[in-house]
Amino acid sequence: MLSASNDRASNNGAAQDSAFADISHFEHVPRRYYGRYVASAVILAIVGYIVVAFARGQIEWAVVARFLTAKSILKGLVNTIIMTILAMALGIVLGVIVAIMRLSTNPVLRSVAHAYVWLFRGTPVILQLLLWFNLALVFPVMGIPGLFEFRTVDIMTPFLAALLGLGINQGAYTSEVVRAGLLSVDTGQYEAAKSIGMPRLQALRRIILPQAMRVIVPPIGNELIGMAKLTSLASVIQYAEMLHNAENIYYANARVIELLMVAGVWYLVIVTVLSMLQSRVEVRFARGAGRASAKQ
Repeated sequence: MLSASNDRASNNGAAQDSAFADISHFEHVPRRYYGRYVASAVILAIVGYIVVAFARGQIEWAVVARFLTAKSILKGLVNTIIMTILAMALGIVLGVIVAIMRLSTNPVLRSVAHAYVWLFRGTPVILQLLLWFNLALVFPVMGIPGLFEFRTVDIMTPFLAALLGLGINQGAYTSEVVRAGLLSVDTGQYEAAKSIGMPRLQALRRIILPQAMRVIVPPIGNELIGMAKLTSLASVIQYAEMLHNAENIYYANARVIELLMVAGVWYLVIVTVLSMLQSRVEVRFARGAGRASAKQ
């Protein structure tokens, strides 16, 4: 019986060997993705056409290089950076406050926060900028009668109108980002803080917000990059940001494309720097979450 079993086992092994031997003559042929080749060729052709068009078009690249460091352009660049930082800071402060109000158990606070988000997300930014800039038509005089009063037209400068318009609008979007981050934290964290007698605001500041930052930081970084470009809308209310100054120059010398190229280059520089900073901040807040090593 033992020899018969051995014979069957050897026969099975020989059969398996012969089965593998039957496919040994096959040759591995990599799959060809002809659709990808065609798509790549079309994309390269389009990119090449655009590059050649800009290279051979009626663009004086010497003018572009000369105005990259023009005093007016650099001043506009500084104003753009300042407005980006201040408007985003205002938006973040308002966003955190409104997000906490949205999660409050007080129905009045929730309603006010909801109305704020609905109003400023529902109207165009350029409309809000124009309304703030022309606020004197609604409130000619502001202040407390008998104590201090001032004319609205004197204080509502293009800078202040742009800051309020961009910052308050950004607060509506940031509040939703912060609210999503707060909701991403496990409810057990809220209950644990409550069980040790920690006030709600203290729990948010010391326990909930630090954990929510992993969710909040990436979209806030995108909003910051968007704000850098959104400041260009302030040119409609005569705020001297980069695009506004570029427009003033090409109105005088008729070098429209060249000055737009100059503004485009500097916007790309700003966005590149902000993207690098965003990546560093994301890595920092991702520590301990299993994602930092993947990004480094």
